[in-house]
Amino acid sequence: MVKKKTSRLLLLFISLLLNALIYNIFLLPMNLVTGGVNGIATITKYLYDINPATMIFLLSLACGIISLMYLGFERTAGSLLACLIYPLFVQLTSFYHFSFGQEELFLIVIFAGVLTGIANGLMYKTGYSNGGFPIISQILYEYFKIPIAKSSLVINVSIVLVGSIFFGTTNAMYAIIFIYINNLVLDKVLLGISGNKAFYIITDKADKIRDYLSTTLNHSATTFDVKGGFLEKKREVILTVIPTREYFRVTEGIKLLDKNAFFVAMDAYEVKGAK
Repeated sequence: MVKKKTSRLLLLFISLLLNALIYNIFLLPMNLVTGGVNGIATITKYLYDINPATMIFLLSLACGIISLMYLGFERTAGSLLACLIYPLFVQLTSFYHFSFGQEELFLIVIFAGVLTGIANGLMYKTGYSNGGFPIISQILYEYFKIPIAKSSLVINVSIVLVGSIFFGTTNAMYAIIFIYINNLVLDKVLLGISGNKAFYIITDKADKIRDYLSTTLNHSATTFDVKGGFLEKKREVILTVIPTREYFRVTEGIKLLDKNAFFVAMDAYEVKGAK
């Protein structure tokens, strides 16, 4: 248990350090306002020459105090450590400077977005969070049932729009690209890269489709009964998991055997059990 907790803390420190390096090397010098406390710190650095590490610490501390008031210590504890450590790392890495031209901004956005997604994915896997404005989103969900994703989007977009006033719309568009890449890579780190598709097939010709899956494609399938919510008609559902490369063979086979079949295909990130 102690060894596991130590490894989690070490992974948290590495991810926070990587985030601090990305901020000081890529985001701050290029005035990329990507939302969150980093975005506010970039704006206040430009307007009032306030040390970004100081602003990040003050904002994170304020969010931590609010979290203690509304969410309690148990739910805040995981964020408090990041609230204290991350500003320290930002200060310690503030001396790393590299010279980039404006023509390299697109490459910087892609590279920084990928690295940030990896760092945040590793951090969330530890069970900790990076504190900051996500705490506000948690409070809004707790008391007003506003979805966390929606409130986070509104907060970050608002910060990006404020940044566009001072740094221009071009920087704001690059910031949006950064956020998209970050979220995309974050999901891949947390969930992995899906190599399979799970199909739910509702059909009146379950025997034919199941035979096609098992005989032609050599994949097993599970059948279970369902009842429609509107007409309350009983039908059969086939569940099967197939490699992504065979996706179109499955869909074309379903359409050929039952043109009225309804099916849903989704990514399957982990498949275990019977072949």
